[in-house]
Amino acid sequence: MDCPFLVGERVYLRPLDEADLDRCMRWINDPDLLPFLMRRTPMSRSAEREWLLEQGRSEASFSLAIVLKDGDRHIGNAGLHGIHPFNHSAEFGIFLGEADAREKGYGTEAARLLLEHGFRELGLHRIQLHVYAFNARARRAYEKLGFRVEGTKRDAYYRGGRFHDVIVMSILQSEWGAA
Repeated sequence: MDCPFLVGERVYLRPLDEADLDRCMRWINDPDLLPFLMRRTPMSRSAEREWLLEQGRSEASFSLAIVLKDGDRHIGNAGLHGIHPFNHSAEFGIFLGEADAREKGYGTEAARLLLEHGFRELGLHRIQLHVYAFNARARRAYEKLGFRVEGTKRDAYYRGGRFHDVIVMSILQSEWGAA
């Protein structure tokens, strides 16, 4: 294992590194992934490099590489963003860049590791996320983790010639043990 930070049964999370740049560039510019990301335009190499390096410097936001223990293969990224020290809250984000790694439970395992770290080690009280209404698979995964729907931002996302709702979900530290 290469520099593990959080270790699970089948995956571990480690800091992102400049060596991950080409892979991250491929994922962030993948037309099949773009509808599920906030990006609308291609990411330049210099912008992606700067983002990647910032992940190791910030105390308020970080992303980690999701790596399969079997073969040390980097398959995606997950992070906590906008960590607010007074409100003890953060925003959760995750994506699996490698298509063949999806729907195998790796994302759920990585999410559990990161949520556990957020609640137990960072002292967070609340973790929220935004998910597009058309992404039913992600919503089911978040519900299995214990996230609850808080509300809907109606027609808040324009993609593919039409507007889509954005679902706001959260989980509280007191709910985490019950999930």
